[in-house]
Amino acid sequence: MIIKWCKNIKSLIVLLLISNVALAQDFPSKNWHESVDELASTNAIKGGALSIFAGQSPKSFNYYLDTNSLTAQIFGFMFETLLGANSVTMHDEPNIASKWQISPDKLTFKFWIDPAAKWSDGQPITASDVLFTYDTILNPKNMTGPHKVGLERFKRPVIINDSQIVFTAKTIHWSNLSVLGGLQILPKHILANKDFNKINFEFPVVSGPYKLGTHNETISLTMERNQQWWAQNKMSNRYKYNFDKLIFKFYADRNNAFEAFKKGDIDLFAVYTAKRWVKDAVGKSFDKNWIIKQRIYNFKPVGFQGFAMNMRREPFNNLKLRKALSLLLNREKMNTQLMYSQYFMLNSYYPDIYDLKHKNSNKKIVFNKSLARKLLKEAGWVVNPATGLQEKDKKPLVIKFLTRDASANRFLAIYREDLADVGIQLKIIQKDWASWAKDMDSYNFDMTWAAWGAGIRKNPEAMWHSKEINRPSGINITGFKNTQVDTLINKQMGIFDMDKRHEICRQIDKIVYSQYPYALLWMNSYTRLLYWNKFGTPKTVLSKYGGESSAYVYWWFDEDNLLDLKDAQADDEALPDMPLDVVFPMCAKDTLSNR
Repeated sequence: MIIKWCKNIKSLIVLLLISNVALAQDFPSKNWHESVDELASTNAIKGGALSIFAGQSPKSFNYYLDTNSLTAQIFGFMFETLLGANSVTMHDEPNIASKWQISPDKLTFKFWIDPAAKWSDGQPITASDVLFTYDTILNPKNMTGPHKVGLERFKRPVIINDSQIVFTAKTIHWSNLSVLGGLQILPKHILANKDFNKINFEFPVVSGPYKLGTHNETISLTMERNQQWWAQNKMSNRYKYNFDKLIFKFYADRNNAFEAFKKGDIDLFAVYTAKRWVKDAVGKSFDKNWIIKQRIYNFKPVGFQGFAMNMRREPFNNLKLRKALSLLLNREKMNTQLMYSQYFMLNSYYPDIYDLKHKNSNKKIVFNKSLARKLLKEAGWVVNPATGLQEKDKKPLVIKFLTRDASANRFLAIYREDLADVGIQLKIIQKDWASWAKDMDSYNFDMTWAAWGAGIRKNPEAMWHSKEINRPSGINITGFKNTQVDTLINKQMGIFDMDKRHEICRQIDKIVYSQYPYALLWMNSYTRLLYWNKFGTPKTVLSKYGGESSAYVYWWFDEDNLLDLKDAQADDEALPDMPLDVVFPMCAKDTLSNR
């Protein structure tokens, strides 16, 4: 009967897709009702600006080309996703897509575009924009590396009409809905005839709450409220996105940025170094509460950082050498002498999936020169008595360390001294962020300092699967390859129980940890914030799972607070005390640091 009424093959495909989802589960459920975000404060008002230290100027504002956290924030304010997420439960909720269906076999996903969804130029957001986004990311010519990983699991979607589109997965994967729901949709009518690899700083049409304003390259970016934001009156967006302007200020040197903050040129400063927190964030402005100093404990997933080793090239393809380089990293000395013992030493790539029930049995790496020398000898390296350098085939062991931040130098100085003591020469190559990122895109490095955030739903595929080692602009930067890990990653793809997936992640973690792709460093379990006392904040200050960037969404400019601040400064008086520690309800303080 279907074939009888089909006039062409495209119609047949559409009808087959429709029949496949006829008995599918509809989302959101009939019991779901849009509501005000429970983390947002009803005291919030619109207006004012927030000035933020944003690190070094990124090479692009196009997150599909440049996957750093700052670009993700900027791009996320401009381009919305098909689905949103509840800020507390993290359950999927409507966004550009007003509803969706999943077939019983979990392979077919149908989305309905909200008829109210529009671009800032008034054009409707349609299924064609969704298809264009898919095609753009998977275009082999486009440097969209890590974003290809999830989308490659889907056949090219089929447009039913302007408001409906159907995706069919090639394989079942627990993250398939997340991949599609998280797509930041691009405007086809603006970008279709452009070279996507060259779209970096110009986005004249957006769908989100903010648009690009003034951009002074390497100095600052001002994002302005998108007055045509189609979703600004939705209940779920009330009391959020309160600032008229977000001003991202770029500094190559964090010390200069901190000085600018203390002068009041920057409003919000997240602290990533213990010395700044303990020794530098002191004085009248802090004592009198003109500047607020707070540690925020919440459920933000904890990532990892370390010195990444490029296993694609010699000598880093040798396990014993990599272990030796890890043993020569005196983390405890750095923590004590440079960071006031503020951190816990990492012995995992997934530190937040361990708890009292699932204890981490990875043995912590402890600084050990004698064992490092033994491993180097076993790896074929011999000290030349004339030069004192480790050599193999008459070639000295020289490591080029690619860095993008001068603040790393004091840590590298300790590392270089200990390496030199066993006959390894460390050369530091410092570049700006954009140049460093270009080298990373093509894996042009020996070692580098890399820090990674984490998600609530752990997905090890992009970083640890062997098929990702040669993907341009990917995140398997070390070139990690292990058949056991590949098997485990493939196994977890079809598991929808997060606890069971986390158990597999713990197995993956033990294997990866034993291979030393990174010389792991340290982390802490809270966010350190400094900000001028002229803002209103929710009771929790930050969101349940967010870092300092959640302030951009939930805070607001409070003119009364500003007047109080100015009066206090003029009269040299103190403002009321604020708590140093803010703990999100049900969050156990310092749980990770005791592991």
